Amino acid sequence: MKNKMYAVIMAGGGGTRFWPIGRKARPKQFLKVVGDDTLLGETIARILPIIPMEQIFIVTNVTQVHLVEEAVPEGFCKETILPEPAARNTAACIGYAAKEIMSRYGDGLMCVLASDHYIGAPEAFRATVFSALQTAEETDALVTIGIRPTFPSTGYGYIKYASAGDNSDYKVPHDVEQFVEKPDVETAKAYIESGDFAWNSGMFFWRVGAVMEQYKALLPDITKLLDEIYDAKDRKEALFRIYPTIPSISVDYGIMERAKNVKMHTGDFKWDDVGSFTAYADLNEQDGDGNTVVGKACLLDSKNNICVGNEERLLALIGVENLTVVDGGNALLVCPTERLQEIRAMVDKLSKEGFEEYV
Repeated sequence: MKNKMYAVIMAGGGGTRFWPIGRKARPKQFLKVVGDDTLLGETIARILPIIPMEQIFIVTNVTQVHLVEEAVPEGFCKETILPEPAARNTAACIGYAAKEIMSRYGDGLMCVLASDHYIGAPEAFRATVFSALQTAEETDALVTIGIRPTFPSTGYGYIKYASAGDNSDYKVPHDVEQFVEKPDVETAKAYIESGDFAWNSGMFFWRVGAVMEQYKALLPDITKLLDEIYDAKDRKEALFRIYPTIPSISVDYGIMERAKNVKMHTGDFKWDDVGSFTAYADLNEQDGDGNTVVGKACLLDSKNNICVGNEERLLALIGVENLTVVDGGNALLVCPTERLQEIRAMVDKLSKEGFEEYV
C-alpha cells in the first residue's frame, strides 16, 4: 500500500434492542455476547494485525467516552477517541472522522467498521479488508464488503452487484448496481437464487480524499458544517455548538446509494450484525433441547429458550418453550422470542410511564 491505513470504528449507538442488559448507560457495543471480550474489544482486536493501534479511531457519544476507555486494550491512544456531542447518524460520524484524519495526517486509506458486529473468521475478514483497501487505492472507488448470504434473511439489506470473474474470490471487486432495503421472504429467496445479491455489511473502504470529494458533491450541507468546525480557532467549542445541528442522514442513503463509482468485495466469513437476542442462539452453543444459556440457568422440561443471566442470580425455567429470559440486574425481561422486535416499544413505554431509571 502506498497510503497509510486508518480504521474508524463507529461506537456511538444507544441501542435499545438489548434491554435490559443493554441500557442508555451501557449499549450493545459494550456487552459480551460471545467469549470474554466486549463487541467493541473484539472489533479492535480483529483489525489490529493490519492497522496499528495509533491509527485506529473510535467515534462515540460524549457520554460513552469512559466506556470506550474501559473497553480498549492497554496502550490505546485516547487522543483517537472522537466524542460526538449528539447522535447525528452515520454520515456525520464518518465525515467527522474523515476530517479528523485529514487534519492530522493528510490523505490515507480509511476503513469504517461497526463496533457491534460478530465476525467468525478474523483471518478471512482481514484478507478481505486488505483487498478492499487495495481496490480503494487503485481505483478511487468507494468500496464495501457484501456478505455471501447463507439463508433468505429478511433482517438485512442487500447489495446487487455485477458478476466479474469468480464470485467466490474475495480478491475480485464487483461493480455495485443497487442497494436494496430489507426484503420479504419471497424476495429474499429470489435474491439468493439469482446469485448476484449479497448482504449489506455496513463496512466501507476508501481513500479519505475521495470520500471527502463525494461529501462535497452529495452532502454539501454536512460538508459546510464540518468545515466550519475544523476551520474554527476553538475547535472543541465549535464541535459542541455546530455538530448537533448537522442533518441526520445515513452514509448509505447520503453517499453509497448515490455515488457513481462503488465496488464490492465478497465476504465469505460468518458475520452477524447482532441485531437482537436471537444472536445469542446463533453464536453460542445450545443444549439438546435447543436452549441457549449464557450465565447461570437451570431448565426443566423446557425447549428452544434463550436465557441470558449473570453470575449473581440463577434463572430457573420450568415447562416453557420459545421464550427469551434476560436478567438485567434491576430489571427482568420475559418475552416470546418471536416478539423480540417489540423491545423498543417496551423501552418507550418504560420512559413514558416514569421508569426512566431502568432505561
